Amino acid sequence: MKPQNDLLSATGTTIFTVMSALAVEHGAINLGQGFPDYDGPSDVIHAAAAALLDGRNQYPPMTGVPELRAAVAHANKRFYGIDVDPASEVVVTSGATEAITACLMAVLNPGDECVLIEPLYDTYLPVVKLLGAVPKLVRLSPPKWELPRAELAAAFGPKTKAILLNTPMNPASKVFTAAELAFIAELLARHDCYAICDEVYEHLTFDGWKHIPLMTLPGMRERCMRVGSAGKTFSLTGWKIGYVTCDRSLAPNVAKAHQNLTFTTPPNLQRGVAVGLAKEDSYFAGLSAHLQAKRDRLAAGLSRLGFGVLQTQGSYFITTDVRPLGWTGDDVGFCRTLTVEAKVTAIPVTAFYAGPDAPNHYVRFAFCKGEAVLDAALERIEAWLAARNATARAAVG
Repeated sequence: MKPQNDLLSATGTTIFTVMSALAVEHGAINLGQGFPDYDGPSDVIHAAAAALLDGRNQYPPMTGVPELRAAVAHANKRFYGIDVDPASEVVVTSGATEAITACLMAVLNPGDECVLIEPLYDTYLPVVKLLGAVPKLVRLSPPKWELPRAELAAAFGPKTKAILLNTPMNPASKVFTAAELAFIAELLARHDCYAICDEVYEHLTFDGWKHIPLMTLPGMRERCMRVGSAGKTFSLTGWKIGYVTCDRSLAPNVAKAHQNLTFTTPPNLQRGVAVGLAKEDSYFAGLSAHLQAKRDRLAAGLSRLGFGVLQTQGSYFITTDVRPLGWTGDDVGFCRTLTVEAKVTAIPVTAFYAGPDAPNHYVRFAFCKGEAVLDAALERIEAWLAARNATARAAVG
């Protein structure tokens, strides 16, 4: 048989699949993958359920049902002051991952360079490569995840076509500052580039941090494709409803890419999300407060147990340093041992780096779980650490 696609054949199973399977095998509490273990708003769910019975179950418009496109446009104006034409500047997709892929397809040609910031979500790099584009990696380093401005500027050149920017950032839980975004905007203008903006955690920010879309900066309106996610905003990750907001000059190519990926998206789920985006401000503020309480609960527990807990400004995730526990191996070994022995699963942060010599003593925990689940996970880790310490003392004695 002739060989199949080289890139896909060389791509291993994702770390999320590997660790989730290990969690099931060992009966572990899975704090690895970022999805809530509770349902989203009942009015949104009931609206989608009712829409199944209203006789509109055939193909919806390719770019999205009018109700959702109007809701996305209104949300852009409401939260960020961005004026959007729902008819020509919104494309609804089957999830944010598809939206990101469609945006990359819309602007990248083979040989174009695309700037990616590590640590990065696992689909970014393969999609850029599958399109024949050349990734240019720029690394953020823990614990502060500061933007390395000189390295970022050096990554831009004559062949640069786009940057893929994730803020709030997974897994670093960083919210890019106004000054950092201004620096990125200047590079985009200087090199005449586009920005694919993964903003799925836009409403999940904490401690007074506020998400700033790059699209709101001067000169960026025509360069940015802004990606949102109903899954994250309404705790309905299985619905896979994403949406792209972009200038009317970009939207046709995004729509053509969407046409060749999934063509359209379930209409009843779109109508449910439209109801969600129209919810009162109190819902969106409550979402952040609800998750911040979970973050604080898990962070306090992990800190008490001896983990080095890094700042979490947004998203579903806490990053921790395992060296203060006395762990001398790498993050992959720690996560496997934690799953097998403590029956709790986390994700090694090296999984989010593509370049060599990634920091290998950090692990990521998801806190978008019920309080009882978080407490049970902490209890298991505490018992495991106590047993390890007792064994170590006995060996020395």
